[in-house]
Amino acid sequence: MKKTLLSFGHGFSARALTKLLPDDWRVIGTTRSDDKAATLMAEGIEPRIWPGANLMPALKSATHLLISAGPSEGGDPVLNEFRDEIAERRDQFEWVGYLSTTGVYGNHNGGWVNENTPLSPSTKRGQMRVDAESAWQSLGLPLHIFRLAGIYGPGRGPFSKVRNGTARRIIKDGQVFSRIHVADIAQTLAASIAKPNPGAIYNLCDNDPAPPQDVIAHAAELLGLPIPLAEDFANADLTLMARSFYAESKKVCNERIKSDLGIKLIYPDYRIGLAALLAIEKVNL
Repeated sequence: MKKTLLSFGHGFSARALTKLLPDDWRVIGTTRSDDKAATLMAEGIEPRIWPGANLMPALKSATHLLISAGPSEGGDPVLNEFRDEIAERRDQFEWVGYLSTTGVYGNHNGGWVNENTPLSPSTKRGQMRVDAESAWQSLGLPLHIFRLAGIYGPGRGPFSKVRNGTARRIIKDGQVFSRIHVADIAQTLAASIAKPNPGAIYNLCDNDPAPPQDVIAHAAELLGLPIPLAEDFANADLTLMARSFYAESKKVCNERIKSDLGIKLIYPDYRIGLAALLAIEKVNL
């Protein structure tokens, strides 16, 4: 069969991956809007508006599956519609990738976690991801789970908020986050496709877990703008969603992608990553 990737929820990370696939691959990607479908088509992707489109022909031709679509309270949207069809075709697929989140580990008060750390999510979103991972694992597929830290990349970074004055330096003692540049997500997924290891779970993050206020401060310094004033977390006016991100503090270990897949990070820390983003912006001016 022709190598065919069916990508559910073909967004930021999936689009970065497909740029690394050989030219003779066929890529079918789902999206929710006509505008996004036009963007995908311009990139050589065969778009499908989903929910809505009949995806069975694409599913029948797929050799590889990538699931970026996140779960809701109603469960995983892909499995809700295609569980039986995917399970019946398990021998058809050479590789299945599920993009999850490091939120499945919960709070570790700034301590380290790796892929063997018991899952103990402290948010509803994290629990939904744990449930979705389990549901995909139950199907007997050549499944690879990728637990992603906070994603940044071209068009997704702190610079616009620093420039327009909306960036905030929320200080919570001991708070650290891990993050990952989209280019390093893409190279890791491509390496896994080239070297399948069904059942594998990988953390995707850089080498430098850091307090979020340090990232904002560094972005301001790169731009030559004033560093936003510090705000104490306890007194900060935050939405419930924003506050929930501070419910978990942990450092995520990425050694497995290096040892198993030979990954050498393009952007091993946020300083290198932010400098590269700013350089891209200047080139595009």
